[in-house]
Amino acid sequence: MGSGFGIGLRTEHYGDFRARPPREWGLDWLEIISENYLVPGGRPLAHLDAIRRDIPIAMHGVSLAIGSTEALDRSYLRELRALIDRVQPCRISDHLCWGRVDHRYLHDLLPLPYTEAMLRHVVERISQVQDALGQRLLLENVSSYVGWQADEMDEARFLAEVAQRADCEILLDVNNVWVSAQHHGFDPQAFIDAMPPTRVTQLHLAGHQMTEDGPIDTHDHPVSDPVWALYAHTVRRLGAVPVMIERDDAIPPLPELLAELDTARRVARAALSEAVPA
Repeated sequence: MGSGFGIGLRTEHYGDFRARPPREWGLDWLEIISENYLVPGGRPLAHLDAIRRDIPIAMHGVSLAIGSTEALDRSYLRELRALIDRVQPCRISDHLCWGRVDHRYLHDLLPLPYTEAMLRHVVERISQVQDALGQRLLLENVSSYVGWQADEMDEARFLAEVAQRADCEILLDVNNVWVSAQHHGFDPQAFIDAMPPTRVTQLHLAGHQMTEDGPIDTHDHPVSDPVWALYAHTVRRLGAVPVMIERDDAIPPLPELLAELDTARRVARAALSEAVPA
């Protein structure tokens, strides 16, 4: 299967990967949170330098705020470019959202209004970022719980238009699609069907918490059955795309996380066998 299966590199597993290289654990790639490694030295970067010798690394950012109206943070982009030069990542991603206002970073991934004006704004900023980084960017759909009255299109169309007009790629978070669908009442399979297959170059799988008000994207639970089912539909629709399990809290021992990744392999294998050629 040509897609490759990975997990996020977290501090809890540094020791495992220093004792045995990631490929010996059956991994094809790892994803780092870029902001954890932007300082020019320190123990996290030393661990990363040792671990990345064995395996491709994807970089995933959380503070680009591509949809904010403030000027892009050029200092941050320079730091990110330095990390890119050091790590030589296989992919670079961040989120299609906003999160900075009045020179303050809000530490949240907030949904954009899906309007033509915002589309033009985001496309221009993506072009600037891609020029600064020297590489094509992947943008991820975020979980959202409220929408904007000003919306002129749905999220799936907006995401597809961004990728086409900016000549960027899509990191499709399957759990985020499902979570957002529960709050907004759209068909999550229709969202997947609206994705341009040539633009989706990475997938995320994650868990969520169920509350009285619906699911909340928390990355602290195993992948749920409905999300596994949506992942199977995604594979049937888009084919073998690199996929990883994203866990950011309540992180289990590495063998437990790898067992969950084996479920992803089984689901993908079965879905590919069922896929009808276009």
